[in-house]
Amino acid sequence: MTSFILATKVGMTQIFNEDGAVVPVTVLEVAPNVITQVKNSDKDGYKAVQVGTKTKKHLSKALAGHLKDLGNLRFLREFRVSDDFSMNRGDKIELSTFAPGDKVKVTGISKGKGFAGGMKRHGFHGMPSSHGHKAVKRHIGSIGQRFPQHTLKGKRMAGHMGSVNVSVRGLKVAKIDTENGLMAVTGAVPGNRGGLVVVTKIS
Repeated sequence: MTSFILATKVGMTQIFNEDGAVVPVTVLEVAPNVITQVKNSDKDGYKAVQVGTKTKKHLSKALAGHLKDLGNLRFLREFRVSDDFSMNRGDKIELSTFAPGDKVKVTGISKGKGFAGGMKRHGFHGMPSSHGHKAVKRHIGSIGQRFPQHTLKGKRMAGHMGSVNVSVRGLKVAKIDTENGLMAVTGAVPGNRGGLVVVTKIS
């Protein structure tokens, strides 16, 4: 049985538990997940499957050849699988493999926030507002060293914020609508609306 599925983010809403408590959830749309390639240890050196979902109008010739007879799939992702994985090319991963109450990890690309300063990007406190700090309230302070006389890699500074791979663990499947291909997951998941996320079942 598979423990992963590709989905796209629809948006956030809320549902009510049986005891009346409000639970914030993120709704994910799960289009048919098609296995487009199966890799094995003998030929490829490791065992994995490539899964595709959603559709788009035009494909490159190379991709169209790779996806022959499977449709114009928009997203492709590869997953390592165990030796007892038995699905073949063209098989579909069903939403019914998940059930309400399952613990899941959701992975996606976080929202891009453009160029950000040290206070927004890293949570720096900034300089004091008194004692002559006129134009440096949001500066990050000293970044240099007498040795090795250059700024070290990984120094927390201003720069591009967001658009990185983020995983959120410990979420739960709150509700599943197999007819409409929808899954509600407790809490917030990374990414913008329409963005691809990977939902992985965890023990």
